[in-house]
Amino acid sequence: MRLLQFGFLVALASGLSAILIYIAGVSNLNAIHQLSHEDVEALESLQSSFRKCVNANGLGLQAVTGNDYCQVIINFPSDTVPKWKDPKTGELEGLSFEFNLCEAVATWEQVRNSTTVLTREFIDALPNGWEDYAWRRINKGILLNHCQNKTLCVEKLSLVLPETPPYVPRQFDRCAVIGNSGDLLKTRFGKEIDGYDAVVRENGAPTQNYTDYVGKKSTFRLLNRGSAKALDKVVELDETRTETLIIKTTIHDIMNKMIQEVPINNPVYLMLGASFGSAAKGTGLKALEFALSICESVDMYGFTVDPGYKEWTRYFSESRQGHTPLHGRAYYQMMECLGLIKIHSPMRADPDRVVKWVPSSTTIRAARVASEKLLRRVGAGSEDPLAACSIRKKQVRRSTVISSLRKAAVEHRKFVKGTTLYPLEHSLGHGMVCTLPTD
Repeated sequence: MRLLQFGFLVALASGLSAILIYIAGVSNLNAIHQLSHEDVEALESLQSSFRKCVNANGLGLQAVTGNDYCQVIINFPSDTVPKWKDPKTGELEGLSFEFNLCEAVATWEQVRNSTTVLTREFIDALPNGWEDYAWRRINKGILLNHCQNKTLCVEKLSLVLPETPPYVPRQFDRCAVIGNSGDLLKTRFGKEIDGYDAVVRENGAPTQNYTDYVGKKSTFRLLNRGSAKALDKVVELDETRTETLIIKTTIHDIMNKMIQEVPINNPVYLMLGASFGSAAKGTGLKALEFALSICESVDMYGFTVDPGYKEWTRYFSESRQGHTPLHGRAYYQMMECLGLIKIHSPMRADPDRVVKWVPSSTTIRAARVASEKLLRRVGAGSEDPLAACSIRKKQVRRSTVISSLRKAAVEHRKFVKGTTLYPLEHSLGHGMVCTLPTD
């Protein structure tokens, strides 16, 4: 009996010890992620500057603080007329939108340091990348059996899958992303747009007959599913036939056939995008994501819903239904007031317009560190860009000529130690796939 009692006491003591160890472990984990006084000050400074920026530059939009360090709410004027209806509920789009500044600062910082073009290198670095991921980027109807035959999959993707990234962060200086809004017809931005180092356009937006308003220069064109199925028509939009086409959806047999048979000589790549959750969606946001990953500064034209909004229009066709346009407008205003982009519109037509109250780079940097801690991101708070790597893999890489890159791009490559950073899609903790050169 005493032996049983002794055993019970030992088991009880062991159980209590385990619980105490667990509690201590959790406490230590919380301590690691606990914000310092400096972290709190950084987030408060970010919110303060952000509110002032939106209120000063938002053309009637007002930003208010939410319930915590991260939450902000952007409100439209009460006399704004929403037109977009939820196709499921039939409810009109609201006039108030909540955003998480911590999530935005942390995610966009990763975007600016990573590549957004899908490569063979990325798939090779993923555990079971060909079986678990690559086949989803290929038309499933071709019965490739989840890419268990890697050779067949590589062949299928070879037309649009470069071995390594064709573009690197900060490769271009000033870039313009051109939307399709009918607002473009109200101001002649054409000459101004053609002055950028690179211009990104969307889907089937033409330049011919509209050059005074939208310019004629076109370096990249981001395409959705419908446009990807009509590549032969899309390439005719650019007289120089030199546009690089970025497909933000899965590849299709019909697209492959066009590339082979038309022939389409333009470079064609697939978009590897970060996850922005329930934020503003659409080709426009992905075009900005792509531009921010390769450009030092990004300006946007033809996206805005300025005061007096009545309906969503395109400059080259009849009115159409937009992607929750007010939500998108609020999200883009958030991006401008985080210093990511500069918005141009009929009511912001001065090319030398100064965006007031944008948080300083020091504030953004400190807020990014605090945000990563608060969100418990991989490598939270570290100044080492490789700290965010969820997956590291050394890759045999062809030597690349960097002498032709602008100085900022070369400096970036040195900063990341020659490593290629890829956003890891839908990853817990928003980690990255990092491929390290073996040479």
